[in-house]
Amino acid sequence: MKTSAIMNLVSKRSLRWMVSTLLFMASSTLVTSTSTSPANADERRDNADMTRLIRPISDSVQYSVAQVLSGGRPVALATIVSSDGYLLTKRSELSGDPIRIRLYDGRLYPARVAAVRRRNDLALLRIDAPIKLTPLEMEDYLPPVASFLISPGRTGRPVGIGVLGVQPRKIEHKGRLGVLLVDNADGRALVDEVHPNSGADSAGVARGDLIVAINGHREVSKNSVMETLRGMFPGEDVRLTILRPGKTQGLETMEMDARIRDLNMMRESENDSRVNGPRNDRLSGFDRVIQHDTVLDPDECGGPILDTSGRVIGINIARAGRVVSYALPSSLVMTELASMLQETRRAE
Repeated sequence: MKTSAIMNLVSKRSLRWMVSTLLFMASSTLVTSTSTSPANADERRDNADMTRLIRPISDSVQYSVAQVLSGGRPVALATIVSSDGYLLTKRSELSGDPIRIRLYDGRLYPARVAAVRRRNDLALLRIDAPIKLTPLEMEDYLPPVASFLISPGRTGRPVGIGVLGVQPRKIEHKGRLGVLLVDNADGRALVDEVHPNSGADSAGVARGDLIVAINGHREVSKNSVMETLRGMFPGEDVRLTILRPGKTQGLETMEMDARIRDLNMMRESENDSRVNGPRNDRLSGFDRVIQHDTVLDPDECGGPILDTSGRVIGINIARAGRVVSYALPSSLVMTELASMLQETRRAE
């Protein structure tokens, strides 16, 4: 082996050892940016010195991370997965048009949704422009619990440093409209109670309303309404057709748009919400996630997550709590991506 190659290998190994050692030392005085107690910035895991140390690892994927803008505002990060214009991002954040992509160097391009996988909240975006992108290479690898993880942003700057807390597990979805239904005389879905702080409450659904259609599809019974709603994930919007008793006589037909919300968020107090900080609307319902304690903003999901060797082990998919973030492991992402690309290219 040439001397230069040996030196490069030694340098990389030394960097990984230094990162792991210093991160371990920093973990004993960890105070995250959402902590309720003040702390010296130098004591934080993501202090300036630590960020500079891990920057070479984060920079290794800087050309493969982009920012997604929807409805004129930043809503997520995206991971470039193909040189011919395809990126993966968090689907539930794409709430408005137009969609635009900001690359590492600041260039902006319009994009469109090419395919979605609702079950794991993934969207495949396509930039329709003659540009060459640098795709990211994922690895079907998971470090052991307590390993340090790095979340890079659009320019390669780390947006968070965390610790892997739980190996892959399924997260059942807890999406709820926020109504208690009973059968009316004809067996149809009659609203008996509306949960405060729910999507139904915000939309104006009231006790005594009869739900007769969802997203334009006629519902003939309470059971059919409940079955349809069970298939809706947190963060998704539904169009409800309601029959409401009129002020004089008869029933009035009303159309309402309501958002499915996570049950845990509906139940939390104002103080709980303040402590947990801003989170994604969709923070449950994934086939398999790894859990880490990186403090991410909701619009920092959709980008890759790395181990201290620079391996891409997954894609951040949700900020779920004060120090709880979820990432889809690379093994799941690669399977979903392969089917989405096949579906999209077949249609071209």
